[in-house]
Amino acid sequence: MQNSTDKLIGVAVNVIAFALGLFHLLNVGGLLVLSTRDIRITHLMAMLVILFLTRASFRRIAGTLLDRIISVGLIAASLGSCLYILSRWKDIAMSGGDTGPMDAWIGLLLIVLVLEGARRGVGVILALICLFFFTYPFFSEYLPGVLGSRGYSVTRISELLTTTSQGVFGIPLGVSATYIVLFSIYGAFLSEFGAGDFFFKLANRLTRGMRAAGAKTAVIFSTLLGMISGSAAGNVAVTGTLTIPMMKKEGYAPHQAGAIEAVVSTGGQMMPPVMGAAAFIMAEIVGVPYSNVMQVALIPALLFFASLFFVVHLQAGKSRIVPLVQPDDDGESIWMILLKGGQFIIPFATLIAMMLNGFSPFKASYYSIIVLLVCHIIWTRRINLEIAKKAARAITEGTKAVVPIAIACAAAGIIAGTLGVTGLGSKISGLIIAASGGITFFALLFTMLTAIILGMGLPTTAAYLILATVVAPALAKMGVPLLTAHMFVFFYGCVSTITPPVALASYVAAGIAKADINKVGWTAFTYGITCYILPFMFFYGPALLMQGSAPSIILAIASGAIGVYCLASFVIGFMRNDLALIPRLVIGAAGIALLHQGLVTDAIGIAAFASVWFLTRPESDLKTANP
Repeated sequence: MQNSTDKLIGVAVNVIAFALGLFHLLNVGGLLVLSTRDIRITHLMAMLVILFLTRASFRRIAGTLLDRIISVGLIAASLGSCLYILSRWKDIAMSGGDTGPMDAWIGLLLIVLVLEGARRGVGVILALICLFFFTYPFFSEYLPGVLGSRGYSVTRISELLTTTSQGVFGIPLGVSATYIVLFSIYGAFLSEFGAGDFFFKLANRLTRGMRAAGAKTAVIFSTLLGMISGSAAGNVAVTGTLTIPMMKKEGYAPHQAGAIEAVVSTGGQMMPPVMGAAAFIMAEIVGVPYSNVMQVALIPALLFFASLFFVVHLQAGKSRIVPLVQPDDDGESIWMILLKGGQFIIPFATLIAMMLNGFSPFKASYYSIIVLLVCHIIWTRRINLEIAKKAARAITEGTKAVVPIAIACAAAGIIAGTLGVTGLGSKISGLIIAASGGITFFALLFTMLTAIILGMGLPTTAAYLILATVVAPALAKMGVPLLTAHMFVFFYGCVSTITPPVALASYVAAGIAKADINKVGWTAFTYGITCYILPFMFFYGPALLMQGSAPSIILAIASGAIGVYCLASFVIGFMRNDLALIPRLVIGAAGIALLHQGLVTDAIGIAAFASVWFLTRPESDLKTANP
């Protein structure tokens, strides 16, 4: 009986997910024309239904009759409240915001559903944060000082958060219903039609014959997939099952292999052209084309990628991991791999070209899906039912992957709406500015700490949504360019997944690697140290954000590349051989000096780097080994 019920639920979930995914595709394709609010309400309604069908109320009662009854009640409430708002929002808008008691109570019900959805789908931390902000207007009049404000009734707040576009149905949910769901479906199409195998073969072939080829393959492979998935922990779960055992077999300790995969999966979210869900939200909040976000993120992302490459290389040297000699005829040539992978390269190139030419990301992903299907037919030279089945699975799985993100976006709307109504956002910004004493460096430092703390235990998208509404405005008020401020908090929202004591990506990697959780967490923190430093450096050196003259940008790239190598040497304690304490500290200082843009600091950094390089005896005991 239990199995039949589970199968029925599975079928229902797949049907709803496929219908919702098709709904979004038809809307983007222009075959279905609906208003923005209609799309957002429908999106949230379906996502809540899928969530309550698939996530148990509590682990202890999962699968029981009581759990089923609770879920059915929540599903009915989700359908009823969303359909009511769907039927009412136009009348409310046309009347200038004239609402009644029923609107308020239905709105309150929806807020409770979103909070419960956040608890089930994302975690109790996000639910508690949202609950705090939702209840703040009710007790704010009793708070002293700057935190105090005039009080609001429950009904008034619920109306504002559910009948306007400033709360639950605000920008975050709008991004989920356009950019994120389309890119998730696009990523599912790539996966379903074999792009994962292509990426792995390509990465493996590019690193063939190198020292630590397995770890370098993991860096390239997990970065390529991580920038599409948009979830560090999720990417670790998918790619880590392949890359972590490969690195352990190569000679890395279990905690090192887990840490490398956790950091790489985190870095994938920062890598253009597809930077996960948070970057699309950033473009909407800041009000700039997505191509601008890609542009400013490119150099920091490449430097972070390079730092990870250096880390695995130097760790291999320190651990005396030797390169393997592979037969010349082992595997396909790089050109043959690229030729077979043309069916993925062409759609990806189409995606990038369209976004660079002003097309919206969701339009670009829609047409890239079409190009992918055409290329697949050309490459395989057949049209059959299997293609339709793969497409259906891609639409279904891509839509299901967005469920926790959509709920997080709706929950973040509660925070954003409350901050706007009460003015709490300005007050938090004022506190950060006051604590910094008007000194920009301290404001950046406090923002970094706040961002990491608020981001702990949350997926990147949810973390960024909170940081964008709570923390980023403080930097903007101090004169930091808006996009720079949001990129600053975005980076720390990303690395919160590898920052102890709560490091979601590291915990998932530790489970796969069968290593101590804390050891993996702290190792990942040290391996990713570059990402903790880079945001400060691109604030003080805008050339790292591709802002300024061409020579300054080129110099920033060159000095930055040497700088991240120095930092990697400092972290591992190895350059051409093991480093003693003093040379290690010198090379760490050189890395910071080189990342800090300026002719004087660059000269100091180069001198320090050269001194350690020439004074360090090269390692001579590594010999090439046969597999």
